[in-house]
Amino acid sequence: MTEQRHAALGLHPIEFEAGEDHVELLKRRQIVRRTQIAALVVLLLLALGAGRTVLSRVANAQALDASTAEQSRQYVTTVQARRSATGQTLALPGTLQGFVQSPIAARASGYVKRWTKDIGSKVAKGDLLAEIETPEIDQQLSQAQAARDQATASLELARSTLLRWEGLRKKDVVSQQDLDERRSAVAQSQANLAATEANVGRLRQLEDFKRVLAPFSGVITRRNVDVGDLIDSSRLLFTLSQTDPLRVYVNIPQAYAQLVKVGQKVMVSQAEFQGQRFPGQLVRTSAAIDTATRTMQLEVSLPNPEGILMPGAYVKVELSLPASKSLVAPTNTLLFRAQGTVVAVVDAQGRVSLRRVKVGRNYGVDFEVLEGLTEADRVVLNPPDWIADGQTVVANPAKDGK
Repeated sequence: MTEQRHAALGLHPIEFEAGEDHVELLKRRQIVRRTQIAALVVLLLLALGAGRTVLSRVANAQALDASTAEQSRQYVTTVQARRSATGQTLALPGTLQGFVQSPIAARASGYVKRWTKDIGSKVAKGDLLAEIETPEIDQQLSQAQAARDQATASLELARSTLLRWEGLRKKDVVSQQDLDERRSAVAQSQANLAATEANVGRLRQLEDFKRVLAPFSGVITRRNVDVGDLIDSSRLLFTLSQTDPLRVYVNIPQAYAQLVKVGQKVMVSQAEFQGQRFPGQLVRTSAAIDTATRTMQLEVSLPNPEGILMPGAYVKVELSLPASKSLVAPTNTLLFRAQGTVVAVVDAQGRVSLRRVKVGRNYGVDFEVLEGLTEADRVVLNPPDWIADGQTVVANPAKDGK
């Protein structure tokens, strides 16, 4: 630009140069300010990142410390012993037996002529089971009858002789001694006749045993003979069982022997009859403890009018026992250590103490506490193997209270 141009515009050349320097200075200051702001922003971001990193590390360290402390604490579940308010149902194994079960033998010796009942047959008292041929007994009976006839004839002769001698004695023809001898002969003949009649009666009774009859109503469970078999008094022919009612013999442990009473109701079940239970009654006990098994035998009478149950079957007998009102605790609180049976008890400060207990009756899920626990004690449920005296734990009560 020329001076004339500057003059026309009213600008001095020196002033114009100064103005350019000022603009340049302003631009530099603006750039410096922006640079400072950018640096400040960067520093602020770096500070924020560093602070976040520090805070994150501190938080992680605190979380790790808390987690380590939490994991180092041992948690256990506790329950309390309680009074038994309800009775217990005791299940015992048993075997069904016929109320009357008898092996039937033949009193007479001979050969089986025929049999009329086989296994599974239901018979009534007095029904014919078998017939036996007894030729020897038949001959003995015939001989005995002949001997009786001889004794009868001898007695008649002795009596007629006595009558004659009594007449002669009245005429004093014979002596009193002779008359007494004739009277003695009559007495001997009477005795001989009685003996022969007794022998005939015995053989006739043996003849009656040729017919084997059922002594009571029941079911034939075994037949041991066939036609033509030789039979003697030791040979068993049949086994007869009375199936209504049935008997069940069970052995109850000594710990429960005092809780059962004659007359109480029982329930009998058999695995083959799912959902069915048969009522029975305790009719007698042995009233003594077997020294070998420490059990007492019980006899249960079980009605079986429909004949569903069979003798010899394995059954389960359920006895309802009264409540003992004693302390009971869960069985899974027990520990078996060198000092005996113990439980882990936790006090108010969380310290564990192993306490020895005396166990009474075992109810399966629970057991009877005789000594060692009170209702206020907190007992560890499912105690781990590492638990020991003096250990500190955090105790939480069981949710179901058991």
